[in-house]
Amino acid sequence: MEFSVLVELVFGLVGGLGIFLLGMKNMSEGMQAVAGNSLRRLIAAVTTNRIFAMSVGVLVTCVVQSSSITTVMVVGFVNSGVMDLSQAIGVIMGANIGTTITGWILVLKVGKYGLPLLGAAAFIYLFSRGDRWRYWAMAIMGVGMVFFGLELMKDSCAFIKQLPDFESWFHTFKADNYLGVLKCAMVGCIMTTMVQSSSATLGITISLATSGIITYETAAALVLGENIGTTITAFLASLGATTNARRAAYFHVIFNMVGVLWITAIFPWYIEMVQWMIQWSFGEPASMVEMVDGVNTYPRITAAIATTHTIFNVINTFLFISFVPLFVRLLNWLVPSKDFKEKPRLTDLDIRILESPLLAIAQSGREVERMADGCDKMLGWLAEVIQQDEPDQILVDRLKKREQVLDSIQDELAVYITNLLSGNLPHATADEARRQLRMADEYESISDYLADLDKFDRKLRRDGFRFTEEQRNDLVALNKDAVAYLREVNDSLQKGDPNVVTKTSPLSKRVRTQIKLLRRKHLEDLSGGQTPPMVSVAFLASLNAFTRVHDHTHNIAEAIAGER
Repeated sequence: MEFSVLVELVFGLVGGLGIFLLGMKNMSEGMQAVAGNSLRRLIAAVTTNRIFAMSVGVLVTCVVQSSSITTVMVVGFVNSGVMDLSQAIGVIMGANIGTTITGWILVLKVGKYGLPLLGAAAFIYLFSRGDRWRYWAMAIMGVGMVFFGLELMKDSCAFIKQLPDFESWFHTFKADNYLGVLKCAMVGCIMTTMVQSSSATLGITISLATSGIITYETAAALVLGENIGTTITAFLASLGATTNARRAAYFHVIFNMVGVLWITAIFPWYIEMVQWMIQWSFGEPASMVEMVDGVNTYPRITAAIATTHTIFNVINTFLFISFVPLFVRLLNWLVPSKDFKEKPRLTDLDIRILESPLLAIAQSGREVERMADGCDKMLGWLAEVIQQDEPDQILVDRLKKREQVLDSIQDELAVYITNLLSGNLPHATADEARRQLRMADEYESISDYLADLDKFDRKLRRDGFRFTEEQRNDLVALNKDAVAYLREVNDSLQKGDPNVVTKTSPLSKRVRTQIKLLRRKHLEDLSGGQTPPMVSVAFLASLNAFTRVHDHTHNIAEAIAGER
């Protein structure tokens, strides 16, 4: 008898948890797709203003439904140089408040209506043609799965009462003294570390508490520990990352650990305050028992747990927010800078950022912008090297190094975007991912031709030749026009200007015309017989390289405009 009860308990708990987690994922993906560009603009707008950065952290986490995703994303942004440490600290603190929304969603008395909600939303999702309707349906379907999964877990937890030994084991975890509070917090921390989701452990905690298996005080202590356990995700994401990225992850750990330490020190008074708030709001204590289908349940405990979680994170954030500069200095001391300049690389991002496609595509977009800036710098260095009597070896090495860096970024972007495209994406995000893939290839090709231009000049020098002064001036003038064209396209890339092709058409025509004129002029000069063959070949090859630079720049403009 006990064995069959245990089997039903395990099967129901595992199945309910699985549906609960899948529901959280669907709800997150649906809300992200609906939020769309607003979410991207939020991240891009993060400033050093700590209150604003915190607000962004709250809003983004409410949408993605996971503080782990937000903090991993922040670690990635710091790692790639997009965000500085003080901005990251603000967003991480906000993420801790935003993650409490999960508890409040569970406070809603949907319960048994989770399954019909799931079914109705599934029909809309399957048969709707519009993307927006489909992703709204996905979000609602996720809500239905969350509540259906929670009901399954609650029903399974009721079986524990039929297993006296098992129930008495649960009763060994009681937050009735300071040591007991710490013990329960440790259990919550370990559970969250193992499943890598504070939402999952929160669902289990609520299921146990509403079934009367554990007291509200024990549930509150477990929730406090879950705040520490959730920091492991960002910590793992920071392994092998840049110094600043590791500092951001360590702040997340310190923030939650210090918060839990001070709140456990005043735990009895804190619990009394929450109980008073629940009684004031509902007119009943959290321990008020109701009979549902012949089973005792404690519905107010869900609200009490959500309140415990929210107040803890709000108070902790407002205590810490005044000391952000102090924490920046502390983290700089704890994680000292390295003796060499660290190169941020895209692949240092944790793969979990792909769970948030709209934020992932924003991150890869910034890497494409890095490639654009790299090509701009290469053109500037090239103009300097061509004019120098003795080429500056530092500039030459810089040119070669930047071309290799752009190769590496393109390879990393290809892997990253391919993984992103394999997921469930809105059409607009998938189109943007393909555009970025195309632009990364075009920028990498531009860098190859710029490196070739430098090689033509160096090969001539090695063989005892030089471009004539007139040819050098012509190439520098052509380079200047190419820079103007590329910069205009790059500026349109940052602004997302769909009229870029029309806007840059005069510059494009000017570069093409200039190349034709220089080629015709050079061929006419050959009849004089004074141009050495090697110089002639190198000059024509240089014009061809500039032609290809122009063509690839034009292709980028078309990609920005959405032309195929």
